[in-house]
Amino acid sequence: MPRAVYVLALGIFAMVTSEFVVAGLMPQMADGLDATIPQIGYLITAFAVAMAAGGPFLTVAVMKLPPRTALMVLFAVFLAGNVLAATATGYPVMMAARIVTGIASQAFFGVGISLCAQLTRPEVRGRAIAVAMNGLMLGTLLGLPLSTLVGERFGWRAAFWTISALTLVAAGATLAGVERLDRARAGGGFREELGVFKNPRLWLALSTSTLIIGATFAAFSYLNPILTALTGFSTGTVPVLLIAYGAATVVGNTVVGRFADRHTVPVLALGLVLNLVFLTGFALLADLPAPAVVCMMGIGLVGVTMNPAMATRVQRTGNAGPLVNTVHSSFITLGIILASSLGALVIDAWGLRAPLWLGAAMALLGLVTVLPDLTRRPAPAPDASRPAEVSAPGPDSAPIRS
Repeated sequence: MPRAVYVLALGIFAMVTSEFVVAGLMPQMADGLDATIPQIGYLITAFAVAMAAGGPFLTVAVMKLPPRTALMVLFAVFLAGNVLAATATGYPVMMAARIVTGIASQAFFGVGISLCAQLTRPEVRGRAIAVAMNGLMLGTLLGLPLSTLVGERFGWRAAFWTISALTLVAAGATLAGVERLDRARAGGGFREELGVFKNPRLWLALSTSTLIIGATFAAFSYLNPILTALTGFSTGTVPVLLIAYGAATVVGNTVVGRFADRHTVPVLALGLVLNLVFLTGFALLADLPAPAVVCMMGIGLVGVTMNPAMATRVQRTGNAGPLVNTVHSSFITLGIILASSLGALVIDAWGLRAPLWLGAAMALLGLVTVLPDLTRRPAPAPDASRPAEVSAPGPDSAPIRS
């Protein structure tokens, strides 16, 4: 496995820690910024909107740069956003900071995942990207609870300063560990990448990713208040539970990464069915500590861990270029937008159980979008000699992993 893949995982870890930090510090940030819990929830929405709407444009802006240079530019923008968050004097400034960091994070995902695909042979591509995506899982396992602990001990601003320091470490590791690639090797041109979006099956695959992540984040965005206000856990216990949740995502990502190549669509269908079960159980049993924790762990196992299978399906239907990967990330974050914003609305109307029911509904819709590919006959196996920039033809073709 190329060393650059592990380095990119560190960068993704920094991005994800920043993305999730608000979810872990909602009560503290609400007090510090003189805001309500739903308003802090909208900071999650703002980050996601910035990713979905601004990320592809920033990706296009850096496409002409060599990949490593593009990553360094994105690190600089991301660092600026986190420093702004750490020094925010009020809610509007914090909102601006989340927008800046969201745009940079999305572009980093697109460029980074594309680079992983370009550095490896098609038949081991998914394994490489699964390793890189462990940065996301470890962001949940370690980044979120550690930033939550830092925020609770030293104030929520300290959490953003910690993320800023982590960003500098990741940028330094990228300079040392990512090889130089010229722009030609980094992928096709803008028009070439744009052309794949004429395929309607690509849009179906993108919508599935939106609903999978939306279902998961409907619960995840509000875990802190749900676990404290409904289930009855203390504020100090929540970081421990989040560590357990993160451990479940690491396990789930490893399992999905092993099966995503040969069983892409069945893996997605099974994950959605299980997530539907766990979300429904959580909604019904949120006031009972043991069942609530079991359901929370289940969501961790089958939620964001579908990323390797989701990206495999999208890359096979489209291609492995940075624009396709960034747009895919935009659709993923569209799920976060829908989950966090609608979650805030349904909490105001029906209470803290409501976002769990919202997630269950999104999982059910996601399953519907998978059914057409689930009944499709597998395409022929791809030629392993094809260059990494060329994607395989069908969603169930032989091994190429995201």
